[in-house]
Amino acid sequence: MKRRRLALSAMVVVGLPCAIVATVVQPWVAPVPSSPPAVDAARLQADVRYLSVDLYPRSYDQVENLDRSARFILAELRHSGGRVTEQPVEAEGVTYRNLIARYGPEDGAVLVIGAHYDSHGDVQQAARHGGDATPATHTPGADDNASGTAALLALARLLGRHPPARPVELVAYTLEEPPYFRTGHMGSAWHARALKAASRPVELMLSLEMVGYFRDEPGSQGYPFRGLDALYPDRGDFVLVAGRFGDFGLMRRVKARMAGASDLPVQSINAPALLQGIDFSDHLNYWREGYPALMITDTGFLRNPHYHRAEDTAESLDYVRMAKVVQAVFAVTRGTAVGSGGSPSVAERPPAIARSGGG
Repeated sequence: MKRRRLALSAMVVVGLPCAIVATVVQPWVAPVPSSPPAVDAARLQADVRYLSVDLYPRSYDQVENLDRSARFILAELRHSGGRVTEQPVEAEGVTYRNLIARYGPEDGAVLVIGAHYDSHGDVQQAARHGGDATPATHTPGADDNASGTAALLALARLLGRHPPARPVELVAYTLEEPPYFRTGHMGSAWHARALKAASRPVELMLSLEMVGYFRDEPGSQGYPFRGLDALYPDRGDFVLVAGRFGDFGLMRRVKARMAGASDLPVQSINAPALLQGIDFSDHLNYWREGYPALMITDTGFLRNPHYHRAEDTAESLDYVRMAKVVQAVFAVTRGTAVGSGGSPSVAERPPAIARSGGG
């Protein structure tokens, strides 16, 4: 009996940590090989530069520049061959807009892939220094989130040339950044609510949030708390897929397709929304409406020291690896659905906890 108890205790001691690692990290996912079309890294760079330089700044207080950005994105989506619409977004008496492009069949559960095109601006700090927007107060926003927007446009061009067999909806969101982050004014909140109001089944939502900053130096990757560094690399050379505990199976299927698309390392994490950064983007609004959603990211401020700063410029990004991120996301759009395609439910909604953030 004593030996049996010792054996059982040993199984618990060894098995429980393994189960936690398997649930959180998914280290044993077998890649699903694919050969996505080539993505033009130079075009990605040109789009990031145009958004972060020619259309600078793209913050909520710069309504004219946000509108110019919307016109640029709209033209690119139309040129890709998508069925394009605009969605008005109202915030404190000002009208902004989401840009939506649909590919594949009309009917069925939709795969939503989105990225916000606005950038961070500190209006109060600018007011203390004369009121003008400068890089010190209004970031160029190359990684955050011209990179996600450029990736979305590259994906649109691929989908236009290679139509998916199931409905795919690309959305360029406005108003992700503070002061509207975590409020109902976020562009993604408007889109998620509209899907729910229309009773549209959603297979999955993927948020492209900062996907262009990579580093190979040891120690270049940070984590929100000690211990995670024992489970993940210390080099910022990978793309991360982030989701909730309840999306374990979904995460494995998405990770498998992304990992098989190129040689870019793909890491993943399933964690509660309380973990810093896990819900710091547009996917949180789909969780709130009961839809499955994941974030695809270079991990933002945990890797990129230029987050929300003047140094977040087009020159700081790695466009070759960014192109591989686009190929990885394209792989998710191929073949059969990765998600359940269910209608919205109230299960596993994140707690309404006010924290600063935003991509």
